[in-house]
Amino acid sequence: MTRTDWRDHEWRLIHTVPQSPALHMALDDVLTHEVGAGRRPPTLRIWEWASSAVVIGRFQSLRNEVDAQAARRHGIEIVRRISGGGAMFIEPGNTITYSIYAPLSLVKDMSFQEAYAFLDAWVIEALGTLGIKAWYQPLNDITSEAGKIAGAAQVHRGGAVLHHVTMAYDIDAAKMLDVLRIGREKLSDKGTTSAAKRVDPLRSQTGLPREAVIERMIATFRRLYGLRHDVLKPDELTRAQALADGKFSGAEWLGDVA
Repeated sequence: MTRTDWRDHEWRLIHTVPQSPALHMALDDVLTHEVGAGRRPPTLRIWEWASSAVVIGRFQSLRNEVDAQAARRHGIEIVRRISGGGAMFIEPGNTITYSIYAPLSLVKDMSFQEAYAFLDAWVIEALGTLGIKAWYQPLNDITSEAGKIAGAAQVHRGGAVLHHVTMAYDIDAAKMLDVLRIGREKLSDKGTTSAAKRVDPLRSQTGLPREAVIERMIATFRRLYGLRHDVLKPDELTRAQALADGKFSGAEWLGDVA
């Protein structure tokens, strides 16, 4: 296998209606396998969230990361993704999330740090066109002088690489601290009033609507690498829905939320 470049592939865009947190987890699983098997071209998927969620990493302890009672009180669903990394606090209008599904040849012989930087470069350029001086912060953050903008996670499986990123457009810092235990620990010596400074939302940095930021991201990807609109195939959605209702909603995968 020789290394390929972005332009060696025919990229597709999926940007569809809001979907449940569990379905998003399942779509990442299904689409990664489809690209790895060569049944789907490399794809950029922009997520739209149907409801609020906490997304924990594949290897995290739910008890250590999340206050499940607080999550229930706020009506926030807890889900676990197939990649590693840290917990992410999600609210539909306040979050921009995307996934890249690509053949492993795109990151062949790269270290994880090199692959993160390589796969984040386009969105850093997109932010630059919006007046944000952003950069890759090892291992898995995108940040600016004003604070952290995004966190990424990555996994290799079935001949493909899944790289997904959650960006803060806006944030309810008090609610986040109520639900995420790790947030409380990180801020215990700073006070909750400092929460918003650790994650600086795109809304405050750009003054633009969330949709306008997403449009610029898509336009930048298309300009750099080429991008054609696509839809989920019926069998992809059917398989993902089955996984969402089964594996990704099950206690065995998620862990003990009692």
